[in-house]
Order: sequence, then C-alpha cells, then structure tokens
Amino acid sequence: MSDILAFDLGASSGRAILGRLKDGKIETEELHRFPNDPVQTGDRLHWDILRLYHEIKQGLLKAKLKGIQPLSIGIDSWAVDYGLIAADGSLLSNPLHYRDSSSAGMMERLQEELTPAEIFKRTGIQFLPFNTIYQLYAAKLNQSPQLAAAKHFLMIPDLLRYFLTGEMHNEFSNATTTQLYNPLKQQWDGELLQHLGLPQSLFGQVLQPGSPAGNLQPSVQEELGLGPIAVHAVAEHDTASAVVAVPALERSFAYLSCGTWSLLGTEIQEPIMTAEAEQLNFTNEGGFGGTYRLLKNIMGLWILQESRREWERSGQNYSFPELVKLAGEAPAFTAFIDPDDPVFMAPGDMPARVKEYCRKTNQPVPEEVGTLVRCILESLAFKYRYVLELTERLSGQQFNGLHMVGGGIHNTLLCQWTANAIGKPVWAGPAEGSAIGNLAVQWIARGEFADIWEARRVIRDSFPVTIYGPEQGEAWYDGYGRFLEITALR
Repeated sequence: MSDILAFDLGASSGRAILGRLKDGKIETEELHRFPNDPVQTGDRLHWDILRLYHEIKQGLLKAKLKGIQPLSIGIDSWAVDYGLIAADGSLLSNPLHYRDSSSAGMMERLQEELTPAEIFKRTGIQFLPFNTIYQLYAAKLNQSPQLAAAKHFLMIPDLLRYFLTGEMHNEFSNATTTQLYNPLKQQWDGELLQHLGLPQSLFGQVLQPGSPAGNLQPSVQEELGLGPIAVHAVAEHDTASAVVAVPALERSFAYLSCGTWSLLGTEIQEPIMTAEAEQLNFTNEGGFGGTYRLLKNIMGLWILQESRREWERSGQNYSFPELVKLAGEAPAFTAFIDPDDPVFMAPGDMPARVKEYCRKTNQPVPEEVGTLVRCILESLAFKYRYVLELTERLSGQQFNGLHMVGGGIHNTLLCQWTANAIGKPVWAGPAEGSAIGNLAVQWIARGEFADIWEARRVIRDSFPVTIYGPEQGEAWYDGYGRFLEITALR
C-alpha cells in the first residue's frame, strides 16, 4: 500500500490527512482535526507548540488504530514563526505568534539602518511587519535571554519534525519567508545575519522539499507503539504545498490559496527581484523543485473570522454559511475597504474597524451584519483582481483564469464574486490543497510520481474542480473603479 500521512497546520486549525494511491487516483481520509488556538500570557501571544506536537501524535495513534503504519510523514504550516533550541537540545520558550506586538515598529526601525532596496536585493521578499527578520531584530534589541542562549533556529514544521526525529534541519520554502535567505546565493544571507548580530551557526542546512529528514526516533516509536516511519521535509510552508496541489495542466497559471490569509501569484523558475517588484511589495518565496512563488499576501478571510468572533462575544452566534447567506441578500457595492490596511492586522473588534474605515473614507457605514460581510467579501474579490493584474505585469504573463485552492473555496459566494471581479473563470479546488500538496511531495520523493506535473494531473483527476464563470460584468467593472478610488490603489 502507498499509505502516507500529511499533517497540515493552519493558523486556526490542524488536521492529519491519510493519503493513498489507488487505481491511478488519490484517496484521502481525515483522521484527526484539532483547533490551533494561540495563548495570551501577559502581554505576549504564543503558539501552543507542545499541544500541536501532542495532536500530531494523536494523528499517528489514530492511524495505528486503523491498522495503518504510514510509509512516511510530512508536516506543513504557516510561515515566519520559529522556536529556539538550547545547547542541550531543549526548546527555550514557546514560539511567539506572528500577530504578537513585540515586532511592532521593527520593520521601520531596521529600514533606518538598511534600506528596503538593500534588503530586497538580497532576499526578494515582501515587506511585512511580522517577517522573521523583524521578530529576531526585536529579540536582539530587547536582549532576549532565549536568543542569547540559542544554538539552533527552527521554524514551526522544522521544530515539530525535530520533536519526532531528533534531527534538526531547515526547509527551503519556509526558510525563504524569513527575509534572511538569499535566493541568488541559495543560502542564508551572511551579511544580513552579521548586521543583526546573529551567528551564522544558528541557521542550519536548508533542505529542498522532498528530502529525507529522519525517522521517528526510538522514544516516539516506543511511546506510540509504532515502527520507524520515514519523515520527509515537504514543501513546508503551507502555501508552497497548496501550490503543488494546483491542478493546472498549463505551465503558465495563476493561483489563489484562500484561507485565513489569501496568497495570490504564479509559479516561476527564477525570482523576480526588480525595483518594480520591490515597489509593488511582491514576494519571491521558495517552492517545490527549486521554483519560486511570485505572489502577494492579502489579508484574506481573517477579517471575516475576527468579525464572527466579535459577534459571538456579544451573543450573536452566526455560522459561516449564515453569514454568507446574509451577504448574498445585502445590497451590492455599498462600501469598500482595503483588506490590507494595517488597521485590520491585529486581533480585535473588526466590525468596528470596518465601520471606522468607511467613515474615514466618506462612505455609507455598513450597520447590518449582511451588509458588513458583503463589504468584506466584495473588497476581497476586488483586491484579488488588483493583485492578479500586478502579477501579470511583473511576470510578463497573461492568465486565462484563476485557480483557487484551500478552505476558502467553501465560500461559494466569494468564488463567484472573484470570477465577477476578474472577468475570467475561477477554477475552485481542491479544498484541502496544502495537505494534498504535502502528500504529493512525499509520493514524488518515494518515486510514485515522476514529477510535479504528473502529480498535478493525478490531483486534477482525483478531486472535483468547480468552475465559476464571470457574471454581471458591467456592474463589477464599475464597482472596481469605485474600489480603486476609495482605497487609493489607483
């Protein structure tokens, strides 16, 4: 049997997905799903990394109870966050959450020492205030005792792999997101590390996706009653895994990985590190097979998720399908926001922030729940068009439509409105893109697929893709013009 196991960790939940190849198609089964809730301690926001490790072991146990010992395991997660390991191999502290306030203002402060152009020409990475470089810069300025004692730097999947195997490796797709990796030299950027006062020895060997990264160590085997399962470094940034799973048949394609974050771009062979790419704040993140993902981060469904949490706190309990239904019944194009305005970054009262944004931009204030949700979703769809057009400009390509993958495709209204906004078809599927891409890289590493294109063909044959054609073209064309004016993106 070709049973393998993917652990896919998102910013709000994680899952263990069993995959097998049967009759030329992929079959998947969700063995375990669990929440991934950050923990506030004092004024710090942490990931509960040991709980996540516990849940990974629960996923392994559930496979065992089904009489399955997977041939291999892969882990993918969100980017930028990390753990520090002491000389004795122990974790020095729970990793900070990228929305923690400790790195606030650090991007601007570092740019007083190194210009954005200097940083971009070394890394090709989008400037975001929570990038790893700014988290480490904050730790250095604050004389962090954990950083002073650290001997190894491991990102979230690296860290969980270390717990399982006892081996420490950094993986390419996630390493590039730190804004400390030089894609032209294909190594950590020594000059940036030196400027930050970080020892080169802190950062380990960078493995390409598909590389072997150890086996379950004996203590884990004994605890779980399992044998020596192989562990692979997959495309460990979840977006990199999602892009592997894009069921594209053409070599030139655009994708949107849609969830808490939205990441829209295209797959390229070499990074585009031009002055225009820097000015447009695009990023070149590593992908499978030495490729790069020319893309832009968009705030995504985070704004809607936080709004729902705020309504729950006030006793208004809406399911996501209920919110989508209310949005569909609300009047169109009442008001718009720029989803990437910094006001929407931190957790908090998102409905109040949306309303305040509308007041400041002299728009009608969306007081009803449905109207506010429609404002968020329409604005996302228009932002997708804006970034898609920039992606075409930077890459020199013209795309016939947009592949949408990830949990966000369950929001059929957003899929349809995205097609309306871009004026091109949207191909939505698969929903579990990151987990499926994780599985695909393992199968490529095991020789089950010849390459990524064979994997994508099998993925297309194995999972349904829903096609959304554009509708109401003139109304959406006019709405986009208003969106650009209100958000000052024109």
